[in-house]
Amino acid sequence: MYNAPQPKIEDLPSNKQLRRMSIIAAIGAVAIGVTVYLPAEHGVDPTGVGTILGLTEMGEIKQQLEAEAEADRLLHGEGDSSSLMDRVLGTFVASAYAQEAWEDEIIFVLEPGATTEIKATMQEGAILTYSWVAEGGRINFDLHAHAGSENVTYERGRGQTSGKGSFETPFAGDHGWFWRNRDDETITVTLQLRGEYSAIVRSE
Repeated sequence: MYNAPQPKIEDLPSNKQLRRMSIIAAIGAVAIGVTVYLPAEHGVDPTGVGTILGLTEMGEIKQQLEAEAEADRLLHGEGDSSSLMDRVLGTFVASAYAQEAWEDEIIFVLEPGATTEIKATMQEGAILTYSWVAEGGRINFDLHAHAGSENVTYERGRGQTSGKGSFETPFAGDHGWFWRNRDDETITVTLQLRGEYSAIVRSE
């Protein structure tokens, strides 16, 4: 059996070195606690590092979920708190995914009789995916593009409240919607976009 040689006394760290290493380790632990643990777990960010790293928002969400779970436990008892946590967390994850999937969200309001145009500047062969919802009434639209002698109409609708789809551009230019409110009520439209475009152009 191989026996490792015992270390020499002079090779061992001195008490002073041990104290110094302990102090360094303690300082490191405190720094990690202040810059990482507090923001990520409690939403407290005294240094601002947690906000830069996105940890503070994570901690605030955790605190909100815990508060809602505790409120539900007090209201309904222990049995329902976990289900509430699952529902709230599921809603948050779904919302975060949806926000990440769409590159732009444009919200605009049209008074009765008002019009507006919202278009995306795109190159030939580019693809745009969209989804929109009108609240408060129905709306007319013309999804089209024109550049010089070239023009195309992708879709038209009258009295619509929602729509979604995608299209590929046959030529370079501004491709998008002409909207008109023909109802007697004010309409709010939420338009979400994702695709190969360089700018969003709006004109009244």
